[in-house]
Amino acid sequence: MTTSPVALAVDLGSSTASVWATGRGVVSAPTGVGALVRRGRVTDVDGCVALLTQLVDRFPRPAPVADVVVACRPVLSTEADQELMRRVIDGAFAPRRTLFIDTVRAAAIGSGATAGNLLVVDIGAQLTETALLEHGRVTAAQRADYGIRDGATGLLTDIVAQHVANLRATGHAEALAEATARGILLTGDGALHPGLPEALATTLDVHVHRAADPRTAALDGAGRAAMSALRHPGFA
Repeated sequence: MTTSPVALAVDLGSSTASVWATGRGVVSAPTGVGALVRRGRVTDVDGCVALLTQLVDRFPRPAPVADVVVACRPVLSTEADQELMRRVIDGAFAPRRTLFIDTVRAAAIGSGATAGNLLVVDIGAQLTETALLEHGRVTAAQRADYGIRDGATGLLTDIVAQHVANLRATGHAEALAEATARGILLTGDGALHPGLPEALATTLDVHVHRAADPRTAALDGAGRAAMSALRHPGFA
């Protein structure tokens, strides 16, 4: 008896871990801010493996070995950061293949906003990521080890404003101008923080579009990417 291929998507954040599986939905649990993942970097591999294993056990139906796992990673992650994440994924799921996707790109896919030039700001518990996407690809990005759990809305808006200023100096001025004219796509917990979207709009003098479901936009996008990988002719 043959079984349908299984895809998993993982968003392992500084405050919450979430797993999506084909035909099984989403399960989530807190990571404890900074306990397992700090500033977007895995700090406890074994603890993360245990948490993800527990999450998978909560699915209504057991999830067989995954054919592919797509894991969100913070933009500008180092090879060392990614290797730690790979160890977590291998330990928890032992998939046939593991793929990584920048959180900002995944959030754009999950929000259905991959065409044209787009400025995405993802504000999480301990990390702020700002990226210019051109036709769905990250072409320039900034990140700061500061998030919504760290406090002041004013400092977050200043960080994003500096990110945008830095992006202007990267040689993508025309694409960035088109993206800002279109407005910022805001995702992550910060999109739900009272007053923050409005403060960003005022400080940057741009429209701020909050993702329909800011907390799950990246996971949704990673899930779509995982399904696309399964369908790719070269996957088998």
